Amino acid sequence: MGLSNDRIRFNVGGRIFETTATTLANAGRGSFFGALFDENWNLSQPEDLFIDRNPDCFAVLLDLLRTGDLNIPPNIPERLLHKEAMFYGLIDHLRTAKWGPFDGNRLHLSRSVTGIAPGDGTAIRAGPDGGCCVAHGSVVHVFDWMLEEHPTINLDYQRVNDVGWIDSGNIVLSACERLGRGDGGMGLFSSSSGELRYKFQVSHDNQIKSYSAGALSFSPDSKIFTSCKGRSNEYGIGVWDQITGKQLDFFYESPGWSLGDADKLQWLSGKNCLLVATLFPRKDNCYISLLDFRDKNMVWSWSDIGFLATAEEKRVRDAIAMEESNSICVVNEFEDLGFIDMRMDGGGSSVRWSSRSRLMKSKMPDEPCYPKLALHEGQLFSSMNDSISVFCGSDWVLTSRLKRSYGGSICDFSIGGDRLFALHSEENVFDVWETLPPPII
Repeated sequence: MGLSNDRIRFNVGGRIFETTATTLANAGRGSFFGALFDENWNLSQPEDLFIDRNPDCFAVLLDLLRTGDLNIPPNIPERLLHKEAMFYGLIDHLRTAKWGPFDGNRLHLSRSVTGIAPGDGTAIRAGPDGGCCVAHGSVVHVFDWMLEEHPTINLDYQRVNDVGWIDSGNIVLSACERLGRGDGGMGLFSSSSGELRYKFQVSHDNQIKSYSAGALSFSPDSKIFTSCKGRSNEYGIGVWDQITGKQLDFFYESPGWSLGDADKLQWLSGKNCLLVATLFPRKDNCYISLLDFRDKNMVWSWSDIGFLATAEEKRVRDAIAMEESNSICVVNEFEDLGFIDMRMDGGGSSVRWSSRSRLMKSKMPDEPCYPKLALHEGQLFSSMNDSISVFCGSDWVLTSRLKRSYGGSICDFSIGGDRLFALHSEENVFDVWETLPPPII
């Protein structure tokens, strides 16, 4: 690297590039170029530097550092540019230039990914690095942020109930117990190789038990929660340490309540509690509760048992807690949103339903998928048939709809980082939605 009046010269694959230290500093401390500077941002490597990489991609990335704009010539494959950006530590710069900050009202369908899988789609989960994983029956497909597929995870005809990311390198799967085989429960797998790293055991009366694991949730202090259903007394919510895999706790199911069959778990950091929702049609009635594991107490609960409500309103399909407003949002099969006040005793709380979505009069498919809810950066998302609705504001007004006809109804969706992934039910396809950058004025 030659240095003269802040000008720097590189030889990349035989081509000479000249730039400035100021431009390279835009790459950030954690980048390839940041390593060329000392802690005071003075160049610490004044020698000539040859980089044996693609010069065409280097030119694009250098221009990105200079101007903040991304211009990709047609002769450069986008996948190659992504790999080069990974090498230089500029992938965040690249993605920021291509896609703006996540905004449900400005999402654009960037890609649909198809594949082959046994069974219907079960779940899709956004990964921490922009990738995702998709569960189909007993198989889980794992994709990195470039949507390149890693080796599949195959549980050999053992149905997967839920899946979640510990970090970019580790995935947790919950699965049904296979009678007579002792298989089931929950396992930690490598996202890159699909290798099983260890199983999470349930111990009852100092004996290891076989069980079916259901909905998953994770807390910031490295705990894993899952609903557990065994053959004797091990019904409830189990807790494990993410790092060691050791069982830490178990919240046993109360008589007349339902925890082991839970469809939805959500850790609430502000309340230091776990939301547990068991919903129709898994059970004829719906049960929603907040569990405090510190003193083994159900601090709040709600059920539709005994409520004089219409059939449509009592059939809660999904639930999500919104801590800022101290409420729980629920949805029925017509995508009507309902709200339950967590500040009131759950046994006496009714659902305040909003029927705005019924005005759309959308035709129900022959085999509709149950609506799913997600809350992300102050926006509420609800899937319905082949589209996803976005609600905003304190009154949760419908502001936009994401619709893609290919693949049929949406059976699940997930939001992570700057992407929304939507899994369809009729064909093995999932859509990737990203936010377009704001227009240049």
